[in-house]
Amino acid sequence: MYIWQLDDWQSGDTPAFHWQEPVLRPLLDTIAQHQKHLLASHTFISKSQSGEAQKAQLDALVQNALRTSEIEGETLNLESVRSSVINRLGMDNAGQVKGSIQTDALAALLIEATMQPEREINLIVLCQWQSALFPDPEANHTLGIGQLRSEQPMQVISGRLDRPTVHFEAPPRDTLDAELQRFIHWFNQPPDSLDMSVRAAIAHLWFVTLHPFDDGNGRVTRALTDRALAQAEDTSIRYYSHSAAIMTRRQQYYDTLELSQRSTLDITSWLEWFLTVLIEAMQQGQMRFERVIGKTRFWQQHAQTALTDRQIKVLNRLLDTWGEQFVDGINASKYMSVAKVSKATATRELADLVKKQCLVKQPGGGRSTRYAIASAGPESGRSKGHLSA
Repeated sequence: MYIWQLDDWQSGDTPAFHWQEPVLRPLLDTIAQHQKHLLASHTFISKSQSGEAQKAQLDALVQNALRTSEIEGETLNLESVRSSVINRLGMDNAGQVKGSIQTDALAALLIEATMQPEREINLIVLCQWQSALFPDPEANHTLGIGQLRSEQPMQVISGRLDRPTVHFEAPPRDTLDAELQRFIHWFNQPPDSLDMSVRAAIAHLWFVTLHPFDDGNGRVTRALTDRALAQAEDTSIRYYSHSAAIMTRRQQYYDTLELSQRSTLDITSWLEWFLTVLIEAMQQGQMRFERVIGKTRFWQQHAQTALTDRQIKVLNRLLDTWGEQFVDGINASKYMSVAKVSKATATRELADLVKKQCLVKQPGGGRSTRYAIASAGPESGRSKGHLSA
């Protein structure tokens, strides 16, 4: 049986979800600490480094747009997404490629979901969010866009057409309107005693179980989750991407959902998984703050250091990606690729950066010689920034 077929699903104003509080308590305490740290870091850099803070927010929103689509198997163009988010944030878009109609609509959806947390949701809003995912009706003429799904059974399937595997079947269409109204009422007026992070996790499981649209259910669910998390933190500023953290565990995400939807209304396992991923996302957000602080301190230290435009470009690349994407160290060939120079020039400029204490040489030698940024963390010598493929 699916959970929506259980008697306790229809037993009251909400499904009778329950969980083991002692299992969740350490996770919730950790989340509360991360929320405090994120708020403190946001306050600090917003006052002292507002331009860099906006870039960190931009990075989080871009990652959110890319990864929520990638979870569904759709790959978007990074530069198009970045351009669309920049436009929506009102930032300078000079030199950026033009965003597509698809990325413009997705950026608008995600920014509305996260930057207007005080707004209540309703059926019209949810349908508008779903339609934003399919801005070209002619290309998606077989889908119900901006409306609830048809009378046909809604199943999540995979495998061969002649031997499909049914992972999940949603509640029947004739119960969907009432189910959605129940969900919307609960989302807008949650119990005062309910932890807000737990509320976000329940909203995620509940809404994706209803599966109200022909397509786009996962992305709308994650946008709704972002709204719930923004409400939990009482801020519209986003410095982490929950979708990006989910994407690193994509198969686990689907497996956990499937097990939870075929189990009982004891959703401890789902909540534990969701909160663990949320902690990972918050840690990435804190790392973004630390990069902002580290980059500012680095350039304060080297304000009088004579560097070429190419060297500055490489150093900024390292500082902007410290601790996340580039972790293997920079060598001559990578420097050549980033700076667009010959090997001789790369070798000479790397040596110059070491001499000027911008880079430090890593253990090893010969062709494998790699270099790390001398100081990329908020404390000198605490962390090293690297550049890899």
